Amino acid sequence: MRLVALIGAALVAVAAPAVAQVAPVPPVVAGERVLGQADAPVTVIEYASFTCPHCAHWAADVLPAFKAAYVDTGKVRLVYRDLPTPPAEPSFVAAKVSRCVASEQAFPVIETLFAQQGAARLMRWPAGWFLNAIDQGGRAPQEVIACIEDPATEAALNADLEAAEAAGVTGTPTFFVNGVRVEDPSLEGLAAVIDPLLAGH
Repeated sequence: MRLVALIGAALVAVAAPAVAQVAPVPPVVAGERVLGQADAPVTVIEYASFTCPHCAHWAADVLPAFKAAYVDTGKVRLVYRDLPTPPAEPSFVAAKVSRCVASEQAFPVIETLFAQQGAARLMRWPAGWFLNAIDQGGRAPQEVIACIEDPATEAALNADLEAAEAAGVTGTPTFFVNGVRVEDPSLEGLAAVIDPLLAGH
C-alpha cells in the first residue's frame, strides 16, 4: 500500500537539540493546536510526547474532567506542544501527523493517538497507528503525507523543540499555567494554580 510506504519513509529520527539556558516559555502564536476559546483568561500549555505513557495516562484520566471544568466553560485554553521522547521515530512522525491534519481536527487526532498508544506500543508502532489518526484528520491522506514529508514541517518542529528546551522543558508531560511551570499535573494540582487566577480575574 503506497500510503503505508510513505509513512515508513517519513520515519526519520531527529536529534534532540542541546539544552540551552532557561528562557520564558514561548507565547502562543497563530497556528498552534489549541483547545478552547482564544479569549480564555487562563492559558495552559502542555508539552507532551505521543510515545510517553504518562502523557497517555493524563489524556485518558485527567483531560476529560479538566476539559469539562475549565475548557468547555471558557475559563482555560489548552495548548498542545511537542516534546518527542524515545522511541524517536514514531514519536516524531506522530507529532508531524498532529501538525498536518486540519486545525479543527488537531485535538481529536491528538486524543486518538494517545488512546491507541498502548496497543501501538505492543505492536511496535505499526503504520496503522498513524493511518487511524490521518483518517480522522479532515484532510486527504495524500495532503497529510505531503505535509509530513515537507522539510518545513520538520524545521518548525525542531524550532519548537529548541524553544522548549531553552525554557527548561526536559520531560513529559510538562505544564505551564500562564507561563509558570506547574509541578503537579493532576486535576487537583492544576486547579490549585488555576482557581486563584480565575478568582482574581
